[in-house]
Amino acid sequence: MFTHRIKWLLVVAHLGLLAATGSAHAAGKKVYVADEESNTVSIIDTTSFKTIGRVAVGEEPHNVQVTPDGKLVWVTNNGEPGRKNEEAAEAKMAKSGKMDSTAPGAVWAIDTATAKVVAKVPVGMHPAHVVVSGDGRTAYVTNGGDNTVSVVDTTAHQVVATIPVGTFPHGLRISPDGLQVWVANLKGETVSVIDTGSRKEIAKIAVGKGPAQVGFTPDGRFMLVSLSGENQVAVIDPASRKVIGKVAVGTVPIQLYATPDSKLVLVANQGSPEKPGNTVSFIDVAGLKVAATIKTGAGAHGVVIAPDGRRAYVTNTYASTVSVIDIGTRKVIATVRVGKGPNGISIAP
Repeated sequence: MFTHRIKWLLVVAHLGLLAATGSAHAAGKKVYVADEESNTVSIIDTTSFKTIGRVAVGEEPHNVQVTPDGKLVWVTNNGEPGRKNEEAAEAKMAKSGKMDSTAPGAVWAIDTATAKVVAKVPVGMHPAHVVVSGDGRTAYVTNGGDNTVSVVDTTAHQVVATIPVGTFPHGLRISPDGLQVWVANLKGETVSVIDTGSRKEIAKIAVGKGPAQVGFTPDGRFMLVSLSGENQVAVIDPASRKVIGKVAVGTVPIQLYATPDSKLVLVANQGSPEKPGNTVSFIDVAGLKVAATIKTGAGAHGVVIAPDGRRAYVTNTYASTVSVIDIGTRKVIATVRVGKGPNGISIAP
């Protein structure tokens, strides 16, 4: 699907490092985008709807997350740029029995004030998504290559725990009360529930084919998970941990995000490289049905909603753009060019 990950969802990432950076000091909030095929993180100004900078990061950055205080952006990647060439050589040697390719991935931290990388933390194999706790002290990273979640101390810049979960963990989110982390196991057809206190998996819920991302409504009433293999979104009651329904959406739904008032959930429908999807489904939470579907760009993938609930930002993986959506009018009001193969997206508080 994703480079290195699910081949039927993403084209193979191109090599090369785009090192150009721009000023990170512009008016308005900033949106950060993981440009997986450019090895950069793009910075978008939410006032001008323009890309105002790009930060060179590690190989194939897949997901980003701004910390609650807005001071750092954590980004998952596969280590230092150029490592793909090294891995290819290692794989060749491994085939002959002389060497194994076991280099871990990493999560890097970008200082939002300077737009510079200030920390690099090795995690597990092929890290996918990262989320940060409400107090900013802990980051959780899914490692698709070894079926684990890394728990990172964001002050010490080191992994303090590794939690086994389901097969090929991908998207994850922290529950509104901060007591649990829910993880979509893409190839396991399950969602894992992690207790943040004990740092252990306490439940595994069968949900359906290809769970890619999870998302809570802020009021805590519902947890939703995109089923990329079913073109549906499963709705879970967090209290009983049972699937209470499914909502049909577009082709190959990936990321989803709820509005602050818990009334809507926006779902990006990516499709495949052969048949790109270009829509976002608006799920009405009260009725658990699609209330609207709007067109964005080819390969709609990542979604984030501004804290005030007025706008959503959607990465279009195959078009290398970000669509800006006015949630009230349900229309695209701007299209922003970013780096190649944009995936994860996050907004400063």
